[in-house]
Amino acid sequence: MTALTSLISASPEQFNPLNPISPSKITTDGGIKLSETKQLHAALVKTGLAHSRSSQNSLVALYAAAAGDHDSSAMDYALLVFSRAPKPTAFMRNTIVQSLANSNSPASAIRFYCAAHFAAIPPNHHTFPALLKACSRLLALHEGQQMHAHSLKSGLEQTLLVRNALVNLYSTCGYLTDARLLFDEMPERDIITWNSLIAGYSKHGLSQEALDLFRSLQKAPHPRPDAITAVSALSACANAGALELGEWVHAYAKKHEIDQGITVRTALIDMYARCGAIARAAEIFELTPRRNLVCWTSMITGLAVNGRGLEAVNLFDQMVQFGIRPDGIAFVSVLSACSHAGMVEDGQRLFNDMKTRFGLDPRTEHYGCMVDLLGRAGRLEEALGLIRSSPTGQSEAVLWRTLLGASSARGEVEMAELAMSEIARVEPRHHGDWVLMANVYAKAGRKEEAARVRREMRIKKIGKEPGCSVIEVGGRIYSFTVETE
Repeated sequence: MTALTSLISASPEQFNPLNPISPSKITTDGGIKLSETKQLHAALVKTGLAHSRSSQNSLVALYAAAAGDHDSSAMDYALLVFSRAPKPTAFMRNTIVQSLANSNSPASAIRFYCAAHFAAIPPNHHTFPALLKACSRLLALHEGQQMHAHSLKSGLEQTLLVRNALVNLYSTCGYLTDARLLFDEMPERDIITWNSLIAGYSKHGLSQEALDLFRSLQKAPHPRPDAITAVSALSACANAGALELGEWVHAYAKKHEIDQGITVRTALIDMYARCGAIARAAEIFELTPRRNLVCWTSMITGLAVNGRGLEAVNLFDQMVQFGIRPDGIAFVSVLSACSHAGMVEDGQRLFNDMKTRFGLDPRTEHYGCMVDLLGRAGRLEEALGLIRSSPTGQSEAVLWRTLLGASSARGEVEMAELAMSEIARVEPRHHGDWVLMANVYAKAGRKEEAARVRREMRIKKIGKEPGCSVIEVGGRIYSFTVETE
């Protein structure tokens, strides 16, 4: 019998209003169940204790926990308890905000907070971290800045929890100068502070800045880098193709015994594969016990980007045999492997398996892989038919762009013109499409049409974007940008 069940079955005299029901004391063997919480709620109503502040706090916490266990209807009950409370507490408000911020609808956390704020429930140091997390998940910078201003006005901006949430918000949204300013001003930092900024640099392509900060963390008296730090540093190395630096991070993780978790091992596989050391990635994969779907997918992707298509498909099939159910990301990886290796039959089999065997609806990225696969094989009419049969193909520029690329490679001017006309309808200012179309005409000897396309680019002020290259020299990463006229 769980602690929650024992409370439900207790006699009325066993409920003591002076001894509040603490959510931390109520544990269940299989998570919080909505049905049991509703029974407890009914028991509290029956005994006349449902309106006590401690009971309402506990009921909101339990309903919110049940909602966190993927029972979205439980949140309706939490909101009902909150709305009917004569004087809702800050604890109730914060609990609901935190649960909504972690839900599939984080925007609801912001809307609920605004409503609660109008009800004159003042925020505290637990309120803003959850709200800022919701803003980070939504990439809602404007709303996050409003919360930042509100935290300043409330005198809570200087607390470590709020500052960490702000650094994470600005880092996630790509405002890394603001994030670094907050970071540098903080009198106290914990590992969450460091990890948020390192991850932000890595996510937004600033690999050298991420690794410089990682080095600074190593030199700091505290805290010590953890597994999350290592994952971000390895991701920065992978993004830059910096194998030497990746090996340095690996050595550090191994020395400090933070390299055994599945997330770090998956990051190592990804880093070595993307840096071209596919044998080293395979070695780590083979030595990893209890591989999860992300680990398998990382290895499949690594094989695909290193031109080992057949091995990638075989590994995918092996994963399925081991009882790991693939998701949409795994299918993108294996279909991409088929595309680059010219494995049309395998690609078609796997694409069909998505729906018939695994119940997954192909998305734009899966159709894109198949269009690329058929286009590389010269089967342009089939690729065109697949675009037209896809649920959103007529409005997806990326599918037509893939067909345009395949048509260019094959010198199929008419198919390229068709693809370009569709692209121009939905995304008319992408410079690469215009350049490619001009090149198609030029290769076909149709110089007047090529000149017309380039003239139209000038009239519409569609210019080329700068090209960028990244290299690793002497343990540092350098980027070079070249812009042509």
